[in-house]
Amino acid sequence: MADLLSTGRTPRARLRELIGGSAPLVAPGAYDSLSARLVEQAGFDAVYMTGFGTTASLIGRPDVGLLTGTEMVDNARRIAAAVDVPVIADADTGYGNAINVVRTVQLYEQAGVAAIQLEDQVMPKKCGHMSGKLLVGADEMAGKIRAAVEARRDPDLLVIARTDAVAVTGTDDAIARARAFAEAGADVLFVEAPTSEADIERVAGELRGVAPLVFNWAEGGKTPPLSLERITELGFSLVIYPIGTLLAATAGIRSLLATLGRDGVPTAALDAVPTFGEFTDLIGLPEVQRLEQRFSGA
Repeated sequence: MADLLSTGRTPRARLRELIGGSAPLVAPGAYDSLSARLVEQAGFDAVYMTGFGTTASLIGRPDVGLLTGTEMVDNARRIAAAVDVPVIADADTGYGNAINVVRTVQLYEQAGVAAIQLEDQVMPKKCGHMSGKLLVGADEMAGKIRAAVEARRDPDLLVIARTDAVAVTGTDDAIARARAFAEAGADVLFVEAPTSEADIERVAGELRGVAPLVFNWAEGGKTPPLSLERITELGFSLVIYPIGTLLAATAGIRSLLATLGRDGVPTAALDAVPTFGEFTDLIGLPEVQRLEQRFSGA
């Protein structure tokens, strides 16, 4: 996990290596710094900052474009500072036109993320597995991708281009858009929410080799839940599990509160949660204590 003192690691270069590996990179979702640290402690090599989870955790509302770019960047900065592994950050539509995208990319880069994900929806956008999405023109989105690529100061920062066209204009258009986004300079392609294994196979078959591909294993979403073995066979380079941590946290909190409401005390639920000491250890208290001893002169 991230130490309070710098380790000198380069997460962006590491992410490029991982994306180019023989097996898909698995990136569980994180919605705050604590969930990101837990992902890292579980042994995963990357963290995916979910916009769905960020919206739910910050304002308790659905992912329908309610958060500003500033709020998303602030969350990305806190998450990137909490872990040493690369952070892949949802940046929605870039929060405006191509000029807005330039600033968005620069702010996310300053926040320390290793990759930024941009999508071709009209703002305000919706979660990729909700209905009622609208798209910007393919040419407009290609321009935004070109702007994103030119705006980055670190060439190792990955630009992920997502299209939501499957649910709006169909799989043919989604594949055509993805190709156009690759031509515009996108490093990684993300065709969101195919609804059948046949469509997933087609996306992989036609785009594999154009650029590395993302598979969104959206928990409870519209895409069939393929096995990791099958995803690997199809040639995807990155698999994200965006909201499992959020759903698990929600279930755990509900369970504890139900016990508290029933008994008046949480005692019966405490066997299922970390002890106070275990929790302070996992959030880094021992490191703080070592630094106190090192710098206090004691």
